[in-house]
Amino acid sequence: MRTRTGHLVALVLALLLAGCTGGGGDRSGGRITLRFQSLAWQEESVRANRDLVGEWNATHSDIKVEYVQGSWDSVHDQLLTSFEGGEAPDIIHDASDDLADFAYGGYLADLRELLPARLKADIPQRSWRTATFGDGVYGVPFLQEPRVLIANATWLRKSGVRIPTPERPWSWAEFRQVTRELSGPGRYGVAWPLKEPVSATLNLSLSAGGQLFHRGPDGRVEVRFEAADEVVPRTVRDQVRTDHSAPGSTLGSGGSDTLPGFFGGRYAMVPLGFSYRQQIAQQAPEGFDWQVLPAPAGAEGLTQGVSPQTLSIAEDSPHKKAAAAFVDFLLRPRNMVRLALGDWMLPTGARALRDPALHTAKDGWATGTALAGRLRPAPAQSVRGYPEWKDKVATPAFQEYYSGAIGLDELRRRLEKDGNLVLARYQR
Repeated sequence: MRTRTGHLVALVLALLLAGCTGGGGDRSGGRITLRFQSLAWQEESVRANRDLVGEWNATHSDIKVEYVQGSWDSVHDQLLTSFEGGEAPDIIHDASDDLADFAYGGYLADLRELLPARLKADIPQRSWRTATFGDGVYGVPFLQEPRVLIANATWLRKSGVRIPTPERPWSWAEFRQVTRELSGPGRYGVAWPLKEPVSATLNLSLSAGGQLFHRGPDGRVEVRFEAADEVVPRTVRDQVRTDHSAPGSTLGSGGSDTLPGFFGGRYAMVPLGFSYRQQIAQQAPEGFDWQVLPAPAGAEGLTQGVSPQTLSIAEDSPHKKAAAAFVDFLLRPRNMVRLALGDWMLPTGARALRDPALHTAKDGWATGTALAGRLRPAPAQSVRGYPEWKDKVATPAFQEYYSGAIGLDELRRRLEKDGNLVLARYQR
């Protein structure tokens, strides 16, 4: 009897110790502590995220969430290091095009059995596909942004050109013609900020039917640069090299770098992500009249690729159910709207997208929301080895093509021949 009692006492002590120290996530008193790493960086967005964490903590005494500030600039390498070191946050904010290697590497939890039916039903399947790798779902896509044209409304109005709408957008050919009409001495119809040319080119190319990455019956991916993939790159190059309706000087610039010239009347339009509207609203000179226009349309209409922001749960987290409950709270429709407004982006959830705050003409919200149904997974979404292909092959190839250093045939050769050699290493 004494032996059985001794064993029982030892077991109870072991369980108590495990509850206090096990897994790196519990604290004394049995309370769970979750680490939520957010990549929010704009003041409004950070405030929205912190406020929601505070509201959760105020109503969940048994599950505390710690807000951890991350950075988009270093998130991939930082996460890889934390995964390998066993120090990953429980809840991970990232983008869907950064998840493939982490998902296939076993670092992220499959969310299919963790998420409530409400959340799974509210987000459309086209969005879920951006975070689906193999048979599993490894992130909740919750914010997305189309690329749009930010235009000098006064300049366009005086020019007399037809103003496009989501119902009647410009074609790529008409867009090229319009930028010629808007150009003049020292003034350009459009400025292309293509410091990171790959995602912009590939995502806009979906409107023309471009795919670039083709998956065979065996699951292997092959790069094929076909006629539909040429439409967007040729338009940009012709605007820069032939029409002189776009300056070559901005090709190596980021989006923010073009804003001084845009405000100064040097460019009539700049293609930018939807969230850049916040910078423009804050920085535009007094009296500067700007508007949001849909990006040009091709054979597939206004379709374009996106890589939504995602929330994932670390596979090593000892509290996956608690983490999933927090994700569900964070992405309730009203909360998803708050996050979208804070980031000046669009929510993926159907109920959130219907919120009146996202359908106002002010700051172009209604134009962006009208494009939500045409957003599709980015072409490279599930391609293993895409980051290396992008950095080593596609980025220099597109940069040289846009600058005029190489022609279309050499661009195709590099993307296909050199690119397929890179991807082959990830598909053995």
